[in-house]
Amino acid sequence: MTTIKVIISGGFAAVYREVLPEFERSTGITVETGSGASEGIGPKTIRHQLAHGTEADVVILSREGLRTLIEDGRIRPGSDAGLATAPLAAAVRAGDRKPDISSDAALTKALIDAGQVVAPSSTSGQYVRDKIFPKLNLPDTVRLTLEARGTEAAEALRAGKANLSIGPTSELVQETGVELLGLLPADLQLVQTFTAAIVSDARAPEAARRLIDFLSSDSDRLRAAIKRAGMEPARG
Repeated sequence: MTTIKVIISGGFAAVYREVLPEFERSTGITVETGSGASEGIGPKTIRHQLAHGTEADVVILSREGLRTLIEDGRIRPGSDAGLATAPLAAAVRAGDRKPDISSDAALTKALIDAGQVVAPSSTSGQYVRDKIFPKLNLPDTVRLTLEARGTEAAEALRAGKANLSIGPTSELVQETGVELLGLLPADLQLVQTFTAAIVSDARAPEAARRLIDFLSSDSDRLRAAIKRAGMEPARG
């Protein structure tokens, strides 16, 4: 029996978990799954894990993170495939007041009122820190905390350590105790493409390709899972 190893970031994880049993049943391939952030620093990133000896056949992460792995020589050339896209959204604790975030001015007010804001430290959190906050010229009273993973950002929100969370829709829509406010305004948006690729030293590259073909297919079940996660199928 063939076994492959996958390291996946949070953005496509809900879809992956939903459809993976079908892949294993239909192919007889066993999949072992680890997790890691698409970008950032420290041991929880996919880049760090691969650089420090973690074995993997497939990685699934944001296109931005994949580019770095390609530059590192960690990815088989031409093996990548886009799976789904996710825009940035904001959320509050379930039951809290749901402020308007439909314009730059409305989002600015919501962030100031929230005071404590949380985001994943990967691609989306770096974008919030480096692009959105400076563009909105927020006062020092608005504090941004970057957690290693989207699940940890949601936990901080639920625990009252933050009053508003920003991240990919796919990392917010299925979190319990969290209510989506909506998408960020168009001029502040970052739409991430979550992508799968074969690792350069993969031990089971043929089985890895079968998994990527399955995850990038046009099956009704896969498309439905992508929609439930607040995402859209990748194009091209």
